[in-house]
Amino acid sequence: MRGSHIRGLAVAVAVTTAATGLAGTAFAGPATGTDHAVAATGTTVASVVTAARAAAFAHAAATGVVQGDALRAKDVMIDPEGARHVRFVRTHQGMPVLGGDLVVHLSHRLTYTGVSRAADHSVEPATMRPELTAAEAEAKAATVAEGDAGTARLVVDARDGRAALAYQVPVSDSDTAEATGTRTVVIDAVTGTVRSNTPDSDEFLSPELLDTLRERGETLNPATGTAARATALTAAGATRAAHYPVTASGTGTSLFVGKVPLTTTQTARTGYLLKDPTRWGTETRDAKGQELESFARGKAFTSTTDKWGNGTVSHRDSAAVDAQYGITQTLDFYKKTFGRKGIANDGKAARGMVHFGKKVANAFWDSTCGCMLYGDGDGDMFKKPLVVLDVTGHELTHGVVDATAELEPTRVDAEGNQYGEAGSLNESLADIFGSNVEFSANNAKNPPNYLIGEKLGLPQKFLRRLDHPSLDKLEGTIDYWSPQTYDAEVHAGSGVSSHAYYLLAEGSGRKTIGGFAYDSPTYDGSTVTGIGRARATAIFYRALTRYMVSTTDFHDARLATLKAAADLYGANSTAYQTVDKAWAAVNVTVANTPAARR
Repeated sequence: MRGSHIRGLAVAVAVTTAATGLAGTAFAGPATGTDHAVAATGTTVASVVTAARAAAFAHAAATGVVQGDALRAKDVMIDPEGARHVRFVRTHQGMPVLGGDLVVHLSHRLTYTGVSRAADHSVEPATMRPELTAAEAEAKAATVAEGDAGTARLVVDARDGRAALAYQVPVSDSDTAEATGTRTVVIDAVTGTVRSNTPDSDEFLSPELLDTLRERGETLNPATGTAARATALTAAGATRAAHYPVTASGTGTSLFVGKVPLTTTQTARTGYLLKDPTRWGTETRDAKGQELESFARGKAFTSTTDKWGNGTVSHRDSAAVDAQYGITQTLDFYKKTFGRKGIANDGKAARGMVHFGKKVANAFWDSTCGCMLYGDGDGDMFKKPLVVLDVTGHELTHGVVDATAELEPTRVDAEGNQYGEAGSLNESLADIFGSNVEFSANNAKNPPNYLIGEKLGLPQKFLRRLDHPSLDKLEGTIDYWSPQTYDAEVHAGSGVSSHAYYLLAEGSGRKTIGGFAYDSPTYDGSTVTGIGRARATAIFYRALTRYMVSTTDFHDARLATLKAAADLYGANSTAYQTVDKAWAAVNVTVANTPAARR
């Protein structure tokens, strides 16, 4: 489930150069950019930001920037063909603007070429005078979120068709969440209306799905290995090292993917830490059954042998092996495919905590922790920890989306279910790139496919699937867009763009890929010939990082992917034409574009 991105606006945003495109892997695509360290290209990055900010104000009619606005750069993307893109977050009269994000596009000569903006209306509220006090807003937030309110701050909320003065209030220890009980509540500063009440974590399974599983009496009990714990392995050369820590090569026996290599940190002659120094210090820790949202409070996994887990839940390390493997495989996918250095593309570690909470039947991307949190299951409906590979790829992709477009749901109901096309698109991208993590890892114990959650042990054999989304009867996932899609629960609505991606990559009709059978229908009965997973993935990633913003819906996503295809392959290319056909095949067309709702 998609959590709120709002709190991210509260922290300082560093300018980074986003990685671009596919390079140097089994993915065959054009070179679409390389990482540029800000320190090495500070002058260039600064000049691009300056030009983009000036262009935003000079083209105010298009960008929506008004007097009193200030723009702070979040990403600077420099394409090899010369285009530049600067993603900005906005303040108005010194207050953060929720839904005020925009991307300014420039030519290689730093001239303005266009804008992608979240709000298509003025972000200036009708009044700047609050009727509520901060204390009143905090009290209301604590009541509606059933938790402990933090300090309220004034913001401009421009997310729902008009701008309004509001208070943004963080709430901790909320009783309205299954776990990770932090929420962000936005209260209208004039009327006192609750404008949003959103969890700060992205849950893999929605409350609605969990209720459905309970009603059906279904149990997720995936098979796990029973391999005995391996004998000691000494990292090559590590025992001869005079100084610690050093990089070591260990092995883990996982619950779901068999025996896997793990790069670890040797801390002493017979001491090892489950921390990977070759991937920016990426580490998995033990939450010890507590609902921790502070990674520092997690217990480090250590070993005297550099052997981890025994393939069963009887050993606490086994779940940690799956988590660490999944996290590092996700990092490797993003780096080798797009040149992306870490989830936020900042060269920092990714982190995970297993054994989160008591009987938690879910997994989360938690923006408060900045890490993956894995429950052990409730022992009833879920018999095993939710540490499977595509769950990790899915959830860490939510972190990538948080660091880029920050797609958010339109609304959240009292049960915590989330709705709206931007939230559905977020879930879809998590499934799309989560499946790509499997293809990248190419693990024989977890064969890559276009199914999501196929190792969870569900009777329907998967949770969601990209080729024919409506075969998922648990969430009621949909194949095609209709006006009602706007009000779909985000996991159900995700099928629209997931289906478009599959059609773009593999095409329509029956086929067998890697031993898995697929049969993808189309809305209009058309035949779509796919362009291959490599190019489809390049297009969707470029669309996400350059042309999507927090309110992007499916029709906006169509335009974003068309722009990305034109950038990468040309506006007259087969790839561009197939993007158009794929969206038409899920009933997203120019002709049925709805009136703007924002």
